[in-house]
Amino acid sequence: MVRKGVPALAIVLLASCGGPSVEPGAGRSAQWKHFKSLPDAIDVAGPRHDGRLVAVTRGRLFLLDPAGALSPFARGAHGFMGKSGGEPYLALAPQRRLKSAGCSFHRDDVFVLQPGASPKVARVTAAGRASTFAKLPKGGFLNGIAFDGVGRFGHRLLVGSHFKGRNAIYALDCTGHFRTVTSNAPTLEGGMAVAPTGFGRFGGDVIAADEHSGHAYAIGPKGNAHRLPDSGFPKGGDIGVESLGFAPPNLAARDAFLADLGAPGSPTKGTNSILRARGSALAKAGVKPGDLLLATEASAKTVAIRCGATCTVRRVATGPAATHAEGHIVFSNPR
Repeated sequence: MVRKGVPALAIVLLASCGGPSVEPGAGRSAQWKHFKSLPDAIDVAGPRHDGRLVAVTRGRLFLLDPAGALSPFARGAHGFMGKSGGEPYLALAPQRRLKSAGCSFHRDDVFVLQPGASPKVARVTAAGRASTFAKLPKGGFLNGIAFDGVGRFGHRLLVGSHFKGRNAIYALDCTGHFRTVTSNAPTLEGGMAVAPTGFGRFGGDVIAADEHSGHAYAIGPKGNAHRLPDSGFPKGGDIGVESLGFAPPNLAARDAFLADLGAPGSPTKGTNSILRARGSALAKAGVKPGDLLLATEASAKTVAIRCGATCTVRRVATGPAATHAEGHIVFSNPR
């Protein structure tokens, strides 16, 4: 059920009681703009070693060059064919040896959520060969995925799964074996990312959002959850905060990308495309490397959250009115 937005007075009262206020951008706000048409676009990951991004639709994978070329990926007898339902968010692997597990994650392998009655994670190699990587507990709805590049979770693949009002977080090694970080996290769904070490006391935590409450949370390796400052944007199903990612170094020389799902009947119908925001425009709006970019599902209204001794929130971008944002915010390699 779609709920109404947060009244403006409630935001002011939160700020006056010691919470961080939402500041305007330092300059003109950046704009998410149409970059490449892609029907049923759900998520985007990357970049790969060749600079291309990986995009996923309801059932297929594509490679997207930051210059705009789009090509099918992982086709054929051993390719990837996902289910048409759910939201198959994805994450791109780094090259990482896990001594304790006696195996490695391999650079440019893609891991894709496969929600359903038998939830699992698919692995697709850089060459496009797909297989089942891990089977996860039944009864949960898979709703987030990220790699731990910092190491507080042991450099594992992190996956979220929703169970009746609460969320589990699993940490998977490179054999597909998982341990449960927590089975009692707040409800989460959408983009998920591990915070860099410079993100205040939340450095190394996994960050995820909940569109229904409008909150974003930092979850530590012991399963403890802390609520981050709110964006001040409306909340609710298909409306509230959904997509996130951390601004990288050399921001002004990069571009940000975000999937915009076609969703007829939702509050925003989407544009069936990949959106782009110029890194130079984000920098002019006040975004700095290490900031968390957090965007709403409706219209991709975006804030930058910066955490040190305290956290601040700044409005930095917005998308087309029809935007139905999904998944992660990712960045190209520097130009």
